Amino acid sequence: MPAGFQQLGGERITGTLALSVFTAVLGSFQFGYNIGVINAPQKIIEQEYNSTWMERYSEPIPPQTLTSLWSLSVAIFSIGGMLSSFSVGIVAEFFGRRKAMLINNLLAFIGGGLMGMSKICRSFEMTILGRFTIGAYCGLASGLVPMYVGEIAPTSLRGALGTLHQLAIVTGILIAQILGLESLLGSKKLWPVLLGITVLPTVLQMALLPFCPESPRFLYIVRCQEHHAKSAVRRLTGRLDVSDHLAEMKEEKRRMDMERKVSIAELFRSPLYRQPIIIAILLQLSQQLSGINAIFYYSTDIFKKAGVESPVYATIGAGVVNCAFTVVSLFLVEKMGRRTLHMIGLAGMCMCAIIMTVALALLETVPSMSSISMMAIFGFVAFFEVGPGPIPWFFVAELFSQGPRPAAMAVAGCSNWTANFIIGMGFQYVANLTGPYVFLIFATFLLFFLIFTFFRVPETRGKTFDQISATFQRHPQDMMDMDLGMEQGKHSTELDYLGSDGTEN
Repeated sequence: MPAGFQQLGGERITGTLALSVFTAVLGSFQFGYNIGVINAPQKIIEQEYNSTWMERYSEPIPPQTLTSLWSLSVAIFSIGGMLSSFSVGIVAEFFGRRKAMLINNLLAFIGGGLMGMSKICRSFEMTILGRFTIGAYCGLASGLVPMYVGEIAPTSLRGALGTLHQLAIVTGILIAQILGLESLLGSKKLWPVLLGITVLPTVLQMALLPFCPESPRFLYIVRCQEHHAKSAVRRLTGRLDVSDHLAEMKEEKRRMDMERKVSIAELFRSPLYRQPIIIAILLQLSQQLSGINAIFYYSTDIFKKAGVESPVYATIGAGVVNCAFTVVSLFLVEKMGRRTLHMIGLAGMCMCAIIMTVALALLETVPSMSSISMMAIFGFVAFFEVGPGPIPWFFVAELFSQGPRPAAMAVAGCSNWTANFIIGMGFQYVANLTGPYVFLIFATFLLFFLIFTFFRVPETRGKTFDQISATFQRHPQDMMDMDLGMEQGKHSTELDYLGSDGTEN
């Protein structure tokens, strides 16, 4: 845990808090690892599919069948995540955040085992089923991890600690890219180990979770266990007097008790939740429809055209940039705010997408454009990790109070996975039709999300969950006036709307 966290807010990072956050984001690491692990050994796994087909039917696998099987192997990961993400709210409420993460590891064991044993069993069906199961694990983890971290983190550190979810994802992707090198585990003999090794972080998380406290908010607000909640807060903060934390949770519980139980349908029907759920969905879409996956898809080809002898290492370099700028975001998110960083990231990605389009269009006639293409790739990745990469994940948990939060996380997670699946399945066809101009489509999306963020997304830095929830009881224009007033020192009457305790004056 970086020592700089001590200066990000007034709260002290305790050993229990550090352990709890680290243990939770092991699930995020798994998410990233299983995103990146399937790409490097593609040709070798396809050869294995063909060999298995030959054994069964005494003839080579038809090319179209092989393409379909490989596409299914890749895309079924998103289908598993899409389906399981809808149950995040139910699982988190029934078992609790910590126990839900513990039980979720069973899916990782099953998925990793199926993929790791598929070569020995001569079954590509096991590989595909394993990808589906590990996708289901990642779908639950993508909701449970930000929820748990957001609820145990002090208000002053919630953004920085929330960013660790994305840092763990990109670290997982980078580790998968490195281990996928043919000189390591991406070989004909070891590719099942590459896929099955995902069980190791699972073992570590299962060993550490019993030492982590349950979310105090869950214990107090959902289970009404004040004594256990107080004990958990003391462990997380290292303080004996935790009356301020309990007061905040009491106020949140008081407001929640006045609300009906919030279902997914109610999020869209109720005027109180409609605006934040729309913001949550569009923030998730801004991540997936930004074109980041398309950039990684094209990077190897661009590096080849640029004359790089080993383009796979250049792609790993892009992964290093991915991690480095996630760390940058980690230290900026509590200083500059979520909304500002998200807008900077979207604007930078939009410019890089336009540069990418021009560079790819002129690549054949102007050789120097290859270098510009490479710079645009690294710039695009860097701006993604400044804002659209990490922020949507934990921002959703901040927008909602304890009552609607599980349902909102389920909707947001499903939106993210659905967009991921659409991009994964549809990008190839769109790219074939439009060529390099495909990035103009992403630039248009990015511009739309930038405008939406400017006009409709509030700043949540330094606010309690109750204050953020109260913000949406206002008229949208009033909300924007309040944000502008905070930035420019104006609209003092609007700022007086919320007192220091988050209630109306």
